Amino acid sequence: MPNAIPIRYIEPVFRPPSEGRSLILPVTDGCSWNQCTFCEMYTAPQKKFRARDEAEVLDSIRRSGERFGTAVRRVFLADGDALVLPTHRLLTILEAIRKYLPTVERVASYCLPRNLKRKSVTELTELADAGLKMAYVGAESGDDLVLERVNKCETFESTRSALDKLGQAGITRSVMILNGLGGEIHSERHAANSARLANATQPEYLATLVVSFPQGEERFRAGYPEWEPLDQAGLFREMERLLAALELDDTVFRSDHASNWLVLKGRLGADKERLLAQVRSAIAQPEQAPLRPEWARGL
Repeated sequence: MPNAIPIRYIEPVFRPPSEGRSLILPVTDGCSWNQCTFCEMYTAPQKKFRARDEAEVLDSIRRSGERFGTAVRRVFLADGDALVLPTHRLLTILEAIRKYLPTVERVASYCLPRNLKRKSVTELTELADAGLKMAYVGAESGDDLVLERVNKCETFESTRSALDKLGQAGITRSVMILNGLGGEIHSERHAANSARLANATQPEYLATLVVSFPQGEERFRAGYPEWEPLDQAGLFREMERLLAALELDDTVFRSDHASNWLVLKGRLGADKERLLAQVRSAIAQPEQAPLRPEWARGL
């Protein structure tokens, strides 16, 4: 079939918002950890974790080159954590992208911090030189207690180490924090230690999403019995604490995901006071704030 899609996808397929125009290239299916209780992305039965056969991946790249020619500028390596693959396999994939998709300017991937424990800075530099330019790291929180409660199997130090390795290798880091993950009882420490993580690593991008559970909270609450959700005002107060504690030199900050009530965009530290003023205005006068309507919010 000459018009057949050159890549085999297993639904659902996820990618960061900024990869909306990228060619999504699955090199794994699912997530190698997939036990975080807040995450519903890879819980579908068809999303069992496996590394895709190398021959299939390389054939998909070749066929994509034949189908799309020079139209592809960015490639996103799916699914949940392509960097779990051995470095030599990733280098083979990146080499094929250079060969068959020569106009690609950036290759990106999600990254679990644990998957960089066995990769040296030298290996990551090789990957960067071969075209891997950005890694999206779901830190979720910089607080060890919160991370334990949600079964993230990471710590402040494991995430900091991974971010430092990526930075030393010249790979752009986009870090995500989950607003509300600490609930009412742990909100202050969640905000404070998440800011501490960002300050220690100075990522190029930092984003926040609001924790949400389209499929229900039962699994999440089973390991986190003290968690109570923050209301809208509580989410804004937590955001104020986070922003106030951030000491970033030159980081693009985004809180514009569909889960967020209040859209915030700026560069930290230049726009810190403006962003704080926006949040404080929403706290003081929510009825006058430019909030996203409830019907428009989602995961």
